[in-house]
Amino acid sequence: MTPRTALTIAGSDSGGGAGIQADLRTFFAHGVHGLVALTAVTVQNSLGVQGFTEIPADVVTAQIKAVASDMGVNAAKTGMLATAEIIRSVAKTLDEVEVGPFVVDPVAASMTGDPLLREDALEAIRTELFPRATLITPNLDEVRLLTGVSVVDPASQRAAAEALLEFGSRWVLVKGGHMQGTTDCVDLLSDGREFISLSGPRYETENTHGGGDTLASAITASLAKGASVPDAVAAGKKFIERCVAEAYPLGAGVGPVSPFWVLPQLS
Repeated sequence: MTPRTALTIAGSDSGGGAGIQADLRTFFAHGVHGLVALTAVTVQNSLGVQGFTEIPADVVTAQIKAVASDMGVNAAKTGMLATAEIIRSVAKTLDEVEVGPFVVDPVAASMTGDPLLREDALEAIRTELFPRATLITPNLDEVRLLTGVSVVDPASQRAAAEALLEFGSRWVLVKGGHMQGTTDCVDLLSDGREFISLSGPRYETENTHGGGDTLASAITASLAKGASVPDAVAAGKKFIERCVAEAYPLGAGVGPVSPFWVLPQLS
């Protein structure tokens, strides 16, 4: 039986922990066939990003059109988009092809603070991508960049969700993983009518590289298989919790979260 398909529009990670590498292995773990539109090639390892080179915008859009016209796209997500030109080109292409539910992970910086988004691209994400999005999944650093709201408690998390929804997405997931002083990791999902709090354990580990990409791609995979947004987000949260619990050290810096738990015991 032919599996459902999901498209990642994102950059690569030479260390294999984030970016399209994380997306593809997450799609595989969900039994979904992964499609790729590469936006940038990064030079990075566990210690951080040393540099990146973006792919020409017309090549990015050509990749999307090639797979959408031939294989079909049941759901899609974005990751690192690098430039305003690429963002605008992706947005225009999404008006021309059918990609199903569309998840925007507004990647602005790596987990170590290295820039992955040029300054003029932030406004393009707000105005071009968010209005087309089924769901957006910013972390708290990205929330602050996008809205100016600093999330420190449930009240400010709700205020951030309301501010983000004004940019036009159908749903927003304000991830609480970076919130200080909490024993649980609490994310807030909202469409402006419902405000759904999703609580899970907080693990004491430094090895969280690729966590945001993995969560967004897990949600995208569930959407590709027909799940509703609340159900896809709930399933994605359970998946990433296990991935963080099974994260492993690799290199001298921050190791990746691990979806290997879905496989039989490796010998």
